[in-house]
Amino acid sequence: MKKYILLTIALVMLAVSSKGQEKDGELTVKISSGLVQGIIQEGTQAFLGIPYAEVERFMPPKPVKPWEGVRLCNQWGPQAMQQTNRPMSETEMSENCCVLNVWTTDRNARKPVMLWLHGGGFDSGTSAWDPGMCLARKDVVVVGINHRLNILGFLDLSPCGEKYKYSGNVGMLDCVAALQWVHDNIAQFGGDPQNVTIFGESGGGGKVGTLLCMPPARGLFHKAIIMSGTILNVNTKAMTEELGMAVLKELGIDKKDVDHIKKVPYQELYAAGQRAMAASIGTRRPGTPMMWGFGPTPDGDVLLKQPFQPDFADFNDDIPILIGTTFNELQRVAYNRQLSLDEARAQLQRTFGNETDNYISAFREAYPLRPKELLAQDLVSIDWLFRPKTLITADAIGGHRKADTYAYMFTVNEADNRGQKGSAHGAELKYCFDVLHHYSDQLSQATIDANKQWADIMSSVWASFAHDGNPDTENRYGWHPYTKENGELLEFGGSSPRLHSNHDRKLEEIINRHCFKQLDEFHKKQAAGK
Repeated sequence: MKKYILLTIALVMLAVSSKGQEKDGELTVKISSGLVQGIIQEGTQAFLGIPYAEVERFMPPKPVKPWEGVRLCNQWGPQAMQQTNRPMSETEMSENCCVLNVWTTDRNARKPVMLWLHGGGFDSGTSAWDPGMCLARKDVVVVGINHRLNILGFLDLSPCGEKYKYSGNVGMLDCVAALQWVHDNIAQFGGDPQNVTIFGESGGGGKVGTLLCMPPARGLFHKAIIMSGTILNVNTKAMTEELGMAVLKELGIDKKDVDHIKKVPYQELYAAGQRAMAASIGTRRPGTPMMWGFGPTPDGDVLLKQPFQPDFADFNDDIPILIGTTFNELQRVAYNRQLSLDEARAQLQRTFGNETDNYISAFREAYPLRPKELLAQDLVSIDWLFRPKTLITADAIGGHRKADTYAYMFTVNEADNRGQKGSAHGAELKYCFDVLHHYSDQLSQATIDANKQWADIMSSVWASFAHDGNPDTENRYGWHPYTKENGELLEFGGSSPRLHSNHDRKLEEIINRHCFKQLDEFHKKQAAGK
């Protein structure tokens, strides 16, 4: 996952320089905890770093204590504690990370609200990666949040007593607290608390799926967008309890003295967590088709089940869902080198064995309009991780719930300044947020100019879905709700959006048979009670 450091620094500078473009009183809002003063960012009113909850280590979030005077919200609040490539100050990274950002164009309106959950798995990330000022110009109010991650957000100490009952899910309870803040305060920013869409990419998509299975979040959101988020979380209560006790063992803390863990410095705590994982339930390798460890765990209370296995909790079957992936995702692409079809076939045989020719044939059937000169590169570069499980989830929910499901695929080909090409994991974010113009340090001006239409199209589609649960409100594309029978998705790529119907089902079934053996083995062990 890219950490857009240069972008973040630039936006902070923009935030500071923008102060004073309107009279202070015109950018002051009264919320439940006090007065906040915002700034102007690219034609929108921005309120950055608003606290939405107070936290104590391993405890559920609490409401913010009211403050006196006006709180200046002109810069990002702190991100969650995580591993970084440079030292960070308390204002940049803190255990008190429950802050959010709001972008709006009209505080007297009643617009749909879009609450963004950032990527980075459940381990890292920040809302500063994806600012919402340009998306807010699509007649929505955008909210981005930070919340507790990794061992601070998901260390299960429940065997130590009732006090720690929810410690294994406090990172997701932070997200619920943010939704409650939106419910209580967003009308002051021109948002409609009865029309809230949650959306997220990668780990953020996993968080969206998790919220769809959380009773405390019921009624606080009304639509959901899941972008490249279908990595299966296989945590069980037994696994996370074992991991929690292994962490205490690594730290030399007895169960009866569990409160001592609150004084352990973060870096020491994080390192102990990694050792404990290796010594107990095992360490996950990034890029594998399932995750476990420091992430949400079903407890029968705040989280009823894991998402995408294959669907969501029934009590949220009235929530419209938009779900999709990118063409290449995390696959190592071959577009920057010469590759013959015979060389591609030899490489593919290591994965697909005697089904290699069937795989090649199924790809040709699925993508007849792809450039023929890229066939060899495409065959080894397409996503083998997210699309197969996204298809399975879409089959399970499409046409089987009260609300509609819509599916998409992002295939816009980018050529960055390093010569890398493709539609990578997270590449669609700059289009959904309509911030393509922020990427001049990574993309050539020719690429930006050629793809401007996609930023307008995708941000408009996302905003349309937030308005009424239909991403094609004006029927520009003839896009219908997804069912297993129609297999319909809208492709964002080529010269213009185009519809497909079960175009890649045969291909994805082959991929699913060969690329998820680790997951299959896990399920067999679980079924055998091992």
